[in-house]
Amino acid sequence: MRTFSALIAVMTLLAAHVAQAQAPTAKAAPKPQTRPTHERIKVDPQTITIDDGDSVVIKWPNGDEEIVRILGIDTPETRHVEHNIPFDQSFGPEAKAFARGAFATATDVEILRCKTLDPFGRSLSYLFINGKNYSTLVIKAKLAAESVSIYGDNGFPEIAAEMLAAAKEAGPLGFEPPGAYRTRMRVLSEAMKKAGTYPVN
Repeated sequence: MRTFSALIAVMTLLAAHVAQAQAPTAKAAPKPQTRPTHERIKVDPQTITIDDGDSVVIKWPNGDEEIVRILGIDTPETRHVEHNIPFDQSFGPEAKAFARGAFATATDVEILRCKTLDPFGRSLSYLFINGKNYSTLVIKAKLAAESVSIYGDNGFPEIAAEMLAAAKEAGPLGFEPPGAYRTRMRVLSEAMKKAGTYPVN
C-alpha cells in the first residue's frame, strides 16, 4: 500500500512539473533583426556549420558569427546537455545528418531572414540550397514537422503555405512532436540534476 501511495505521489509531482513547464508565460517583445531582411543573400557554403536539423551557424568573412534557426520546421532534437536535452530524440541524429549532407553538396546557398530574432537571439531565416527551400526538402524527407501552424508565417505567407502543403503531402511523422519532447526533457533534466545524475558533457 505504501509503495502504491509513493508511486501516486511521484506521478502527481511529475504531472505538476509538466503542467508548469507547459503553462503560458508572458512573452517579451521580439528583438529586431539588424542584418538585411526580406531579401535573399548569398552565403558561402564553406562558412556553414550544422548544429542540428533546423539550426546552423554561419561565419561571415567580417568575423560576424550568425546563429540561424531555420524557419518553417521543427526537427527532432539531438543531445544538448547545455540546453536540458540529455538524450537524442528518435530521428534527431538522422535529421542532423540530412542537413549535413544537403549543405555539404550545395554549390549555391541563400539566406532569407525575417525582421525579428527568436527569444535566444538567433536569426529566424529560410535557407535555399541550389534554389530549393531546405525546409521543404527536410519536411518531404519526413525528418521535420512544419512549425508554421504554431509560430505563424513570420512575414512570408507564400513560403509558409508551401510548408503546410509539404507537410500534408509527407503525412504522419514517425517521431514525437519536438516541442513535447523538449518539455519532457526539461522535467527529466530537473529531476536528474536534483538526483546528481545529470551528465556533465
